[in-house]
Amino acid sequence: MPGFSRREILLGGAGALTAFAAGGLGARQALAAEHSLTLSRLNHSVLPETVTADMMSFSPSGPPPVLRFRKGQTTTIDVKNALDEASVVHWHGLRIANNMDGVPYLTQYPIEAGNAFRYEFTPPDAGTFWYHPHCNTLEQIARGMTGVIVVEDEEDAGFDSDLPLNIRDFRLGGDGQFIAFYKPRNAARGGTLGTVSTVNWQPQPVYELAAGSLVRLRLAVTDLTRVGRYTVSGAEALIIAIDSNPLPQPVAMDEIVLAPGQRADVALRVPDSEDEVAKLVLKKPNGDKVLATFQPRGASAGRDLRELKPLKPNPVPQADLANAEVLDFVFGWSPGGDAPQASICGSLGYTFWSINRVAWGGDVPGPFDPLATLRHGKSYILRFRNESPNDHPIHLHGMSFQLLRSNKRKLPPLVTDTALLLEEETMEVALVADNPGDWAFHCHVIEHQKTGLAGFLRVEA
Repeated sequence: MPGFSRREILLGGAGALTAFAAGGLGARQALAAEHSLTLSRLNHSVLPETVTADMMSFSPSGPPPVLRFRKGQTTTIDVKNALDEASVVHWHGLRIANNMDGVPYLTQYPIEAGNAFRYEFTPPDAGTFWYHPHCNTLEQIARGMTGVIVVEDEEDAGFDSDLPLNIRDFRLGGDGQFIAFYKPRNAARGGTLGTVSTVNWQPQPVYELAAGSLVRLRLAVTDLTRVGRYTVSGAEALIIAIDSNPLPQPVAMDEIVLAPGQRADVALRVPDSEDEVAKLVLKKPNGDKVLATFQPRGASAGRDLRELKPLKPNPVPQADLANAEVLDFVFGWSPGGDAPQASICGSLGYTFWSINRVAWGGDVPGPFDPLATLRHGKSYILRFRNESPNDHPIHLHGMSFQLLRSNKRKLPPLVTDTALLLEEETMEVALVADNPGDWAFHCHVIEHQKTGLAGFLRVEA
């Protein structure tokens, strides 16, 4: 049976075998997929005049490709695992069917070395998303396995060009080779920062853009750890969407805080003259760092940001707050207990963090107990309470939620899938449990996730 390992057949049991024999799955496998990814090891130049050995990508020849889908159109992606270890692919932020979500054992068996898996789904939302492994997550992401997804809407907003920006650090030494991906004492705190900041696997790349044109910058923070403050200097720029969801009104790109897993769409008006440049800047206490430069070329197109059409809201259901049930979740250090279980998807060997005083035991076959069980179609208010002095970007698979309120700051009514929970903050968000299945729920500082700050919510059909 091409494309399936024995583990994958066993996961599906008789139902999977029946579906295959009936020709439904087999017929789809016989057709070429619209996209293909090959999970690969490779050597690649990140720093000038050096080659970093033993990187990982979704391509055997370079950085992960940008995947472009259409809102409301079914797409297929064949994933071949050419690594020497297991993996899966998670489609961060996409509200798709549970069995395509890419979480080991929770939604599918890991794709073992030499095997393949076909993902098939229909994106209901337009915007900027990203993809990454959810097996041996820290090391595979650290070695390079993060890619940007663009889901295009039916109607164009009027941009002249579109530029996805995969923003992430690598932990490299002065010789351009990998150093330890994390430090345990940092994993028990805020996480271990990278040493080399990159955009699309390049330090400080320069992008030549048509002078006076309108460009949609798609910022995707795919880093393991860094919570950063970003700005655009030298040009007019407006934030038009956050985490794939349009803002009611665009706001000036003076500064935006983005944590791992978060995205921002920025409308950039390229300067008119080649003597002027715009820059994407990471603001840091010890001095701001230019991440990318946008160089105007040619005669000015003379465009104006006011020419852009508003982005259409995504069809995320609005919670009935008056009848919503409140569910509490406490994020903090682990109260102790067993070390994480050994797994085909790896373990850091430590248990530092927990949700509701329960540390996730690792990516193992189960059985699992959900953090909470939600009824399909019912509205809920999730109350996040951070007992730690560290920030946690909290990501929920399969559903989007709306920010409501905080005990520390005024929250905009944004719709998102990844909310940054500040130190000792209590935040409330609202959602409709509109997608049946078991949905991973975790911190996107990967050291926190892999040392206990993870679990899942069950939505019963």
